[in-house]
Amino acid sequence: MAALPPRPTRADAWITLVLLFVSLGSTFAVELVDPVPSVNRDPWPWGYALILAACLPLLWRTAWPCVTALATVLASTLYYPLGFPDGMVMFCAAVMLYTLVRRGYRLFGWALGIGQFLLVNAYEIVMVSAFRPEAVGLIAWVIVLLCAGEVVRWRQEYMRADREREAESTRTREEELLRRASEERVRLARDVHDTVAHNISLINVQAGTALYLMETEPERAAEALATIKQTSKDTLTELRGMLGVLRAVDEAAPRAPVPGLDRVEELAEGTRGAGTDVAVEVAGAPGHLPAGTGSAAYRTVQESLTNVVRHSGASSAKVRIEYRPSLLVVEVTDDGHGTVGPPVPGNGITGMRERAALVGGTVDAGPLRGGGFRVRARFPLNGAGPESAPHDEEARTR
Repeated sequence: MAALPPRPTRADAWITLVLLFVSLGSTFAVELVDPVPSVNRDPWPWGYALILAACLPLLWRTAWPCVTALATVLASTLYYPLGFPDGMVMFCAAVMLYTLVRRGYRLFGWALGIGQFLLVNAYEIVMVSAFRPEAVGLIAWVIVLLCAGEVVRWRQEYMRADREREAESTRTREEELLRRASEERVRLARDVHDTVAHNISLINVQAGTALYLMETEPERAAEALATIKQTSKDTLTELRGMLGVLRAVDEAAPRAPVPGLDRVEELAEGTRGAGTDVAVEVAGAPGHLPAGTGSAAYRTVQESLTNVVRHSGASSAKVRIEYRPSLLVVEVTDDGHGTVGPPVPGNGITGMRERAALVGGTVDAGPLRGGGFRVRARFPLNGAGPESAPHDEEARTR
């Protein structure tokens, strides 16, 4: 079964009706108002048949542009040399030539337009032995028509490319926003891990102490419970602030400041309450730190002290913060049992290294030669790269 032709579009149907009305009406008007029997042939029936053959294919102007243009141009070209009244059938050919070039069939459109002109004038020269001057104007109009199609086609391609660039730019901005949102979620996850792990470790140690001393030394047990209360309160405050950041999507900035090295003493005090003596030493002149660097250094100290309480079994620890001209060095050491061989990277050490890497720093963690464990982090300042510590000094302390 043969496939049915595609259904004409609404625009093609209207164009066909208008051109059919103009072509038939103009031919009928010329025949009625200004008949020249000695020159013009009676258009009935073959003249009107050629008009229909030139107009009706435009119903499929969009679906089959090349086939439609060939049929329309041939019918329009045959109409005039046969001596029928000069109507406006040529408008059908003009519409299809313009459509071909605008739709991108440039070579076929130009060849068909120039070929139509040459064919009509060749017939005139051969049959009438004369060249009409108005033929020059005709070829000029054909060239203008084809050039108009080229301009419109170029403008449409430019607008399409501009829309594609805008869509690509929008997609890139959306991907950047998603990437930043993902990084922010990772940062908040690290913050939650650092806060909860550190404070819950302190609470666990203090709870054990309170249970052990409840009957024998109730005063010390009460101190441990007070420490648990304060630590849990601080934990809830920090968690509430982090969750507030997640909820407050319309706020310009978080309500709570980003923790920095000015709060290290609070970490040390909480660790002392868990039974581990912590000494804080600051070398150099403290200067203004970028928020990211200060937060990364604070979280490094927090995670290191958490590991001291949970894993080391140490009785004392030391936090050393050294401000150099282009480098911030944070070092946390303890006198615990350390590890056998290199430490197994967990969430804590991995998180410290990832935080440091975000601001261009590095983190080294490992056991000391005489016992204990050390975490050493270096953060560049003022865009400088991290300085490398002397190898012999590290070799002596490991």
